[in-house]
Amino acid sequence: MNDALSPAAPNQDAAPTPLKPLGKVLAVTSGKGGVGKTFVSANLAAALAKRGHKVLVLDADLGLANLDVVLNLHPKITLHDVFTGKARLEEAIIQAPGGFSVLLAGSGMVEYSRLTPEVRDEFLRIVTGLVPHYDVVLLDTGAGISDVVVFAVSLASEVLMVATPEPTSLTDAYATIKVLAGQQQRQNVRLIVNQATRAGMGLAIAGQLQQVLDRFVVADLGRPIHLIHLGDIPVDPEVRQAVMRRQLMMQTTPGCPAGVAIMQIARVLEEDVIPKGSRSR
Repeated sequence: MNDALSPAAPNQDAAPTPLKPLGKVLAVTSGKGGVGKTFVSANLAAALAKRGHKVLVLDADLGLANLDVVLNLHPKITLHDVFTGKARLEEAIIQAPGGFSVLLAGSGMVEYSRLTPEVRDEFLRIVTGLVPHYDVVLLDTGAGISDVVVFAVSLASEVLMVATPEPTSLTDAYATIKVLAGQQQRQNVRLIVNQATRAGMGLAIAGQLQQVLDRFVVADLGRPIHLIHLGDIPVDPEVRQAVMRRQLMMQTTPGCPAGVAIMQIARVLEEDVIPKGSRSR
């Protein structure tokens, strides 16, 4: 048995119970694909692990999972096996480079790309089973506003929105925040601007997006929405090198500009978001 979970792990045959979003569950999401969301999830997990937290990343992009590719892992057991009852939850959890755990979905899980009652129940049961055993659970969701993505985000108390400075990315980020604010009564969304080309870019983008939200969404809903700038990750050739080599940047070149930025984001999360005392070692 994988020791990522204690022997007292929940019975996988038990009926799922409603999960109130907890501070230790963070959803990393984006309005569109190709903005580096999974890269951010994996390297942020490594940064948090370096800071002494017990971290698990769950690949919640059930239709187009690629966390295994980013980490160069070849799991024998995936989320698919847990969903179908072929394996227990603890058997599917493996150690990733960087000192954190992962639960991989496996590529091409097309049958789970729609939120059927069965997918909803299994996903809820799995997250419920993980939460007691980790300081931080990162949900690496799919992009956009499909029902599976929106449900995965609903399980997290904090949303980390990854976007790049391109207009299409920002437009889709706005649309996603609008949906989350309307459907989940979200009042806080934290923004990470990836591939920033100059200092202060992300703060300026956050300010512009906040103005649009205030004008078109807050006025509509009648309640505030706070877009919190969490940090920028600068354009850095080490990022591309790490992705091409299928290596974790926080392991190979943690001192590069992008690595330093991700570590700073981890520090901010630790101070502002992660429950106090959530440090395993």
